[in-house]
Amino acid sequence: MYKSNVNLNLYKTFYDVAKSGSISKAANLNYTSQPAVSKAIKNLEEQLSTKLFYRKSNGVELTKQGEELLYYVEKSYSNLLTAERKMIETENLERGKLSIGMPSNIGTFYLFDKVVEFHVKYPNIEITVITGGTNYLLDQLDSHKIDFIIDTAPIHINNNSDLVIHRLDTVKYCFAIKKGVRFLDSSKIKSLKDLRNVPLVLPIPGTSNRNALDELLKRKKVEVENVLNIHTSEMILEFVKKELGIGYLIYNVIKEDVKNGSIEILNIKEELPTVDIDICYNKNFLTTAPIKFLEDYIGYKI
Repeated sequence: MYKSNVNLNLYKTFYDVAKSGSISKAANLNYTSQPAVSKAIKNLEEQLSTKLFYRKSNGVELTKQGEELLYYVEKSYSNLLTAERKMIETENLERGKLSIGMPSNIGTFYLFDKVVEFHVKYPNIEITVITGGTNYLLDQLDSHKIDFIIDTAPIHINNNSDLVIHRLDTVKYCFAIKKGVRFLDSSKIKSLKDLRNVPLVLPIPGTSNRNALDELLKRKKVEVENVLNIHTSEMILEFVKKELGIGYLIYNVIKEDVKNGSIEILNIKEELPTVDIDICYNKNFLTTAPIKFLEDYIGYKI
């Protein structure tokens, strides 16, 4: 029968060396000596009958077995940190953390004000907002570095039964132009076919929002030529404000600019694509602070 008396200190030392890539850095991190760290790694390698690191002149590098071990140790370490958060986050949120993952364009119109309100009410909660692509954010969620993702649909989770995806909202795209722009009479743009020969500022090809627009243009047999391809909604809006073209944007991104009269929405007769906004989280690892934020500021009940 297999028996094991797990020495957590050895695995903690292994984790620090693996993440820092250096025995000396791990020693400094733990206020101990390099020989003590080297001895701990040697003990763990003997215990597992496996070589975990290649020693190099500028540090260490994980072996294949070391990479496999790090995968499990990293998950365990993240679980311990989450367990610690559950213990210290009180109902009145006198301390704790909130970590959100999202693309920057979603944060601009959907979360910014809510995060500010939450911070004002709970100033002792440490808030982290991480932006990036969906796959990157899912990796961060898997390692418990963020509490939940808010992103445009679809969010592909590869049949992970612990993850929950829920629809939060549906928002509309529109074509927008700077009010009083000099290069175009906006009243003459009434249909997609009127966009053929005018400068456009569009999301980069291959993104879900650009794909939906391209499919619509193809169905309507409209080919556009004068196009600037821009990665973020914020940059598209800035290009529109500088009179470099007609921008294709989520309405919520420009809502305040429309209200103050600086941006005008073009009245296109065709129905433009919409985009769904979803939340994705691991139902087993939400702590008090993210639950409070989602329920009181997003209106989503866990």
